Amino acid sequence: MPCRFPQKHDSTVLLSLFKGLANMHVLLLKEPRDGESGPDPYIKELATHGHKATLIPVLSFKFVSLNTLSDKLFQPEKHGGLVFTSPRAVEAVQMCLEAEERREEWNSSVKEKWNSKSIYVVGKATAALVGSLGLKALGEDTGTADVLSRLIIEREDTNIPPLFFPCGSIKREVLPTALKGNGVPLETLTVYQTAEHPDLEKNLKNYFTEQGAPASVAFFSPSGVKFCLEAVRRLSGDRLTQIEFAAIGPTTRDAMTAEGLRVSCTAEKPTAEHLAAAIAKALQQPPAGRSA
Repeated sequence: MPCRFPQKHDSTVLLSLFKGLANMHVLLLKEPRDGESGPDPYIKELATHGHKATLIPVLSFKFVSLNTLSDKLFQPEKHGGLVFTSPRAVEAVQMCLEAEERREEWNSSVKEKWNSKSIYVVGKATAALVGSLGLKALGEDTGTADVLSRLIIEREDTNIPPLFFPCGSIKREVLPTALKGNGVPLETLTVYQTAEHPDLEKNLKNYFTEQGAPASVAFFSPSGVKFCLEAVRRLSGDRLTQIEFAAIGPTTRDAMTAEGLRVSCTAEKPTAEHLAAAIAKALQQPPAGRSA
């Protein structure tokens, strides 16, 4: 006689099994989105796939050279355009416009002078912040500095005034090297310094103590890999090989691979929707496929 579950409990047992498979914990190693109400978009998107995400900030930022930045922002005639590859660089610009008289001058004349030139960005988050300044962004779908540099090289002549590139202290040299190699002039200015978040180790330890090892861990920058990976490995212990590691893009994926980490998935584009879809797909794979 075949063995079976009691009929009365079949639906309850199956429902609990499916809930256990769907509601997996995902650890997001990233900064929260500034200036947005409601949940972080990555947490929200993962929730639509049935997964509970927790965000732990990895980096802290210190803004520098704001007086120099302000001077350059109000002399658009000296530059051929603007380049932004991170939200923090745009935030530095916003800080320069906090004074009422500066904002009035920006709105009355300066921003239109910049809009007569090309304003390049990487990613939708940076593009949205640029838009809040009244500027029209190009390249929000490029996704990486490498792809953006190719767009700039295609569009710009070598005889323009230098493009102005406010950036962070640990920027990669992909874009400056590519533009220089193709004769497109570029002027860089470091406007923020990046360091490890002071509470990172404590927050990671608390998370693993309370939640255990997550089903997936997502990295959002090479800096995040540098500052977090050792702690994640140590705290995961023998559960490390069962974690699906995700990358926001190819640059971060390469940094993870260089550290000997098996990357389960990479977002097709650096957006909450694409990363959530990639993680959800990776988590649908059988456990046997989760070895590092």
